[in-house]
Order: sequence, then C-alpha cells, then structure tokens
Amino acid sequence: MRVTRPKLALTCAVAALALAGCGSGGHGGHELPPTATGSLEKLAAVAECDPDMQTDADTIRQALCEKGEEKYVLATFSTDRGQAEWLNTAKDYGGYYLVGRKWVAVGEERTVEALQTELGGDLEEGSEHMNPGGSHNQGGHHG
Repeated sequence: MRVTRPKLALTCAVAALALAGCGSGGHGGHELPPTATGSLEKLAAVAECDPDMQTDADTIRQALCEKGEEKYVLATFSTDRGQAEWLNTAKDYGGYYLVGRKWVAVGEERTVEALQTELGGDLEEGSEHMNPGGSHNQGGHHG
C-alpha cells in the first residue's frame, strides 16, 4: 500500500483535531528512560496501549492509543526520511510530538509529556499558528 503526502497530511490533520482537548497528567520531573525502539506493537506495549490500527502500510504504521482518558496517535516509519517528511507535514497542523528513532507519538502536551517517562524521546511542538499560545498554552481549550 502506498501512502501519499496529501493522505499523510489529511491523516495528521484528523489526528490533531480528534485529539484536541484530550489528555491529563504530567511527568513531574521524573528521570527519562533511554529512547525506546522497535515495532509499533513493542512501543505500544511499553506505553501500555492497546493500539487501534488506522494505517498499516509499507512506509508507515499508525494506531490510535488510549490510556485511561488520554488519547494519542502512535506512528512508526520504515525510514528516517519518511519520518522526517511526515513530521514536516504534520507540524503544520500544530500539536505536540514525542519523537524517537523511526516513531512519533502525537497528542496533547500533557499526554506526550507523560509518554516521555515511558518511551523516552524528544518533545517537539507543531506550528504556533495552529497551536494558539504555543508552548505557553498550559491547558485551556485547543480549537
């Protein structure tokens, strides 16, 4: 199955809109683990998520995860370049991203911060024009 850039952009937009307003909690200063690696299923197991597969293609595998009331998208990529292109497109839609080697988790800021205590990785923020208040928006309503 081939996934085109417009299809990825649409998927990202839907994920960002679907996740607006979801999530709670934070990591409260815990020491971060080494960045996790592996398949979508392995990453989901570490994050204690039962993944609901949304896309299962050669270049990208993407699932919706729920942990309590928290919702996020977990995606894995076959190449670093594919991940970079996906992130460049997705960040135009705002949101918060936890980024590891060939994987990304997308959700509310508090959700990805909490995931970071389990998966490691780097926190990144999407475009400020789609993220009103940017990183200064510590709660409140998104969208």
